Amino acid sequence: MLNNKTILITGGTGSFGQKFTQMVFEKFKPKKVIIYSRDEFKQSLMKQQFKEYQKDLRFFIGDVRDRERLYRAFYDVDYVIHAAAMKQVPACEYNPFEAIKTNIHGAQNVVDAAIDRGVKKVVALSTDKAVNPINLYGGTKLVSDKLFISANAYSGGEGTRFSVVRYGNVAGSRGSVIPFFKELVEKGEDKLPITDFRMTRFWITLEEGVNLVFKALEESKGGETYISKIPSFKITDLAKAMNPNAILEEVGIREGEKLHEVMITKDDSRMTYEYENHYIIYPHFDWWSSDRHFTNGGKPIEEGFEYNSGTNVEWLDVKELRSLLVQLNMMPLVEAYMGEAAATK
Repeated sequence: MLNNKTILITGGTGSFGQKFTQMVFEKFKPKKVIIYSRDEFKQSLMKQQFKEYQKDLRFFIGDVRDRERLYRAFYDVDYVIHAAAMKQVPACEYNPFEAIKTNIHGAQNVVDAAIDRGVKKVVALSTDKAVNPINLYGGTKLVSDKLFISANAYSGGEGTRFSVVRYGNVAGSRGSVIPFFKELVEKGEDKLPITDFRMTRFWITLEEGVNLVFKALEESKGGETYISKIPSFKITDLAKAMNPNAILEEVGIREGEKLHEVMITKDDSRMTYEYENHYIIYPHFDWWSSDRHFTNGGKPIEEGFEYNSGTNVEWLDVKELRSLLVQLNMMPLVEAYMGEAAATK
């Protein structure tokens, strides 16, 4: 699929971009992978990390706000993964104009450059926060998603195909609570702060997120939103997995924070189909045709279905969470928690 192809990743020095780059070179033989981002220091670090692939890896300094630079970078590019965004909720709340410039205007620039440069496919990364948004970050990502879906109407019948991949906080990433808990435990803190004891989240790893993008690149026909079928967990169980002896302290939900992650709304259920390992939300536009755009093998989900981490059918318990944390090298390095008594709690 990606053999002898040129792939560009906006925001490519982030956690996703690094994992995507690693997996692309492991699974395929691309002609070129371009990392497009605005931080020269992070690019320098990534260049050292992937020096074995330096012959086929390029680094472009640029911002998605810069339309002309995107036009230059997209020349002769086959596939674009749009991962660049302002993602921190507090930062977006305090700097709303900047969030709009990056997450909305930047998305429009990517759409324009991709169409005009003849890019074959664009996959944009979304977030659960774009679903029924209650903070500015979610609001900007909702608009971004709409721009990419509607872009299929602008690209024409044989033009660029745009699709979206949606997931929540990735386990162990900088936006996840896991590194925060890990740091507290390793410092010897006996209390772990929980914003709300009822809180739940979906569990997805970077590898699973990248594989879903591969799926979208392989089969998307334009306008789809892909969502993985993944388990849920309770934040309290995560804390117990990381330190069975910790005192859990409820500190109150933060501004812009949700109790549960929602990936598919009840209203979206009417256009959602279930596949073996994922869901696809199809657009509801005149230009979308089931004959041309539908992916075979799916079945419509029941109207009124909501894909919610709090009402999910698959759950991870404390023992399973501990095992997954070990696999991710995210278990706190504390001798007291390595004994058999702790492992069976």
